[in-house]
Amino acid sequence: MYSQSNVENLNNVRREASRHFRNKKEEYLKPKIDELDTKIKMKNIRDLYRDINDFKKGYQPRTNIVKDKKGDLVTDCHSLVASWRNHFSQLLNVHGINEVRQINIHTTELLLPELSAFELKMAIEKLKVHKSPGIDQITSELTT
Repeated sequence: MYSQSNVENLNNVRREASRHFRNKKEEYLKPKIDELDTKIKMKNIRDLYRDINDFKKGYQPRTNIVKDKKGDLVTDCHSLVASWRNHFSQLLNVHGINEVRQINIHTTELLLPELSAFELKMAIEKLKVHKSPGIDQITSELTT
């Protein structure tokens, strides 16, 4: 049924695949361990624990494979970028977006009253630290 040479070829391919993924795992772990070590030395505890939690999840090999519109698998880098570009251009290109923005700008001016300096100061003080910045890219640490 199976010839001896086919079985040997299959075993060789499995060994090579295991060796390849073991090397990939070592390449992944070495910089991670070095990064954790530097965070310990710098006493950056917050980032250290965040990275330790990521480290606990273990090495998970990732593949860059996407299905195109026809259902075929795409692995080429240029084809991947092109398929993602097409996907997001279809999602984000909405007709009449300028009219919607103009309407929203005019209606929000009518609905929101002016803030006093005290109300603005109270709102800034309520901002939490170590959070992602908003659309203006200003962190809460810069406002206080």
